[in-house]
Amino acid sequence: MQENLIGEAPISEKDARMLSPLKLAYLGDAVLDLFVREYMVKHDMGKAGKLHKKAVSIVNATAQARFIQSIEPTLNEAEADIFRRGRNAKSGMVPKNSPVADYRIATGFEALLGYLYVSGSYERLNTILDALKKTYF
Repeated sequence: MQENLIGEAPISEKDARMLSPLKLAYLGDAVLDLFVREYMVKHDMGKAGKLHKKAVSIVNATAQARFIQSIEPTLNEAEADIFRRGRNAKSGMVPKNSPVADYRIATGFEALLGYLYVSGSYERLNTILDALKKTYF
């Protein structure tokens, strides 16, 4: 099994499922943000200001909600469960720039990304991020 970028060994899927969906979403948000920014830099997609605008257009609740809804039928049972738990988690936050429904769906998507990352399911994570890349780039 491949180690992640910061050198920590992944945790078991069982332990990953025991984590709070909001903690998984917190981690998944960082995974998505890093993926988008790294992709744009590696593909020389412009100066910093342009990169930021493009990143914001992808890493926002509405775009994430639209994307996860397009791939939701491809999720396996465990992934769908993590997504639902994240979507249904009550964060206590009120989104400023997106509908509450989109924010909650996006939280589910981020929880799924966090789960795949922390459990070491890199192949599946890369499959999902590749689909995102094909959608937005």
